[in-house]
Amino acid sequence: MKLWDKGYQLNKEIEAFTVGDDYLLDGRLVRHDCAASIAHAKMLCRMGLLSKSELARLVRGLEEIIRLDKKGGFRIKKEEEDCHTAIENRLVSKYGDAGKKVHTARSRNDQVLTALRLYEKESLGAIKQRLARFKTVLKAAQVRQGKLPLTGYTHMRRAMPTTVGAWLGCFLDSAEDNALFADFVLKLIDQSPLGSAAGYGVPVLRIDKRLTAKLMGFSRVMDNPVYAQMSRNKFEATIAHFCSQVMFDLNKMCSDLIMFSMPEFGFVKLPDAFCTGSSIMPQKKNPDVLELVRGKYHIVLGEEFKIKSLAGNLISGYNRDIQLAKAPLFACLDAALASLGIMSVVVEGLRFDAEKCAPSGELYATEEVYKLVKKGMPFRDAYRKVAEKYC
Repeated sequence: MKLWDKGYQLNKEIEAFTVGDDYLLDGRLVRHDCAASIAHAKMLCRMGLLSKSELARLVRGLEEIIRLDKKGGFRIKKEEEDCHTAIENRLVSKYGDAGKKVHTARSRNDQVLTALRLYEKESLGAIKQRLARFKTVLKAAQVRQGKLPLTGYTHMRRAMPTTVGAWLGCFLDSAEDNALFADFVLKLIDQSPLGSAAGYGVPVLRIDKRLTAKLMGFSRVMDNPVYAQMSRNKFEATIAHFCSQVMFDLNKMCSDLIMFSMPEFGFVKLPDAFCTGSSIMPQKKNPDVLELVRGKYHIVLGEEFKIKSLAGNLISGYNRDIQLAKAPLFACLDAALASLGIMSVVVEGLRFDAEKCAPSGELYATEEVYKLVKKGMPFRDAYRKVAEKYC
């Protein structure tokens, strides 16, 4: 049964269109919705709206759903629309009136918002761990081959000498910034929206939002229920932007490595185990993994734009349009997590060729200029003198 059922039949085509693939996407949120429901039920018991025996049964039922979900045994039917309905239907079928009471002082609007927020906190924590590992392998690569000279480029032309360590270091420094960004995003979203209901609070009943926030591990609550609803798009867009910043760095690294590993350059060798082959050309060893990570940056950018675009021109309060931002959010988090993981593997396997990396003589032209400057020659004269040598 649908949570909003009032006794009339919904047109089947309308039902299929409005549900979309939400019931499939919500498989990610089952554990988080159950955790929020346990906290909510404890608060209802504190208020006297659930008895202690009813609370015990509901907690047992919700923990059972979590165990089932971990084993892949909890199924959301399309006609149930989402995980919230599927969970409540199961509780009602097993515990009768106790199951019917669990939605007291709650709307699906703040339910999904809370489950998403818990999911986002968990996902960002996982990405932070991947970032930490990425930084570790970059540091190890610097120790291993960081002192090797390397050609630096501007305008895609050879420019000045640098080192493998400096090249790796630019991604390490940026990863440090991304870790700070992750901390900011986690601090921003660490607010419980539970109790905002449909976006205008809960009438008559005096609910304890701080209790549920504490039970779920949030540091604070969202007191303004209208803002709680508005925060969904705002926070999702911020998370998507964080993911695009992570992917920006990986895109740049992949572009460099694809070029550096070309036979024409030969600066770095990709292990055979990292390369795929051609179905027609037997000699080919292709850097598909780098090309796919490079491409995922653009996928994430597109998903970020979807989220921001969907949020535009909507009046305050809940609008069904924002349901469509769920899949793009998941796609951004998935791409950042997977790409960081695979690029840590790639960096661990990189080996730079000292002979091929060695810069050619012309790259020391600027150094020659400053040697003349140190001897007293005006910079512009020194610049022109050296230019005559190479041009």
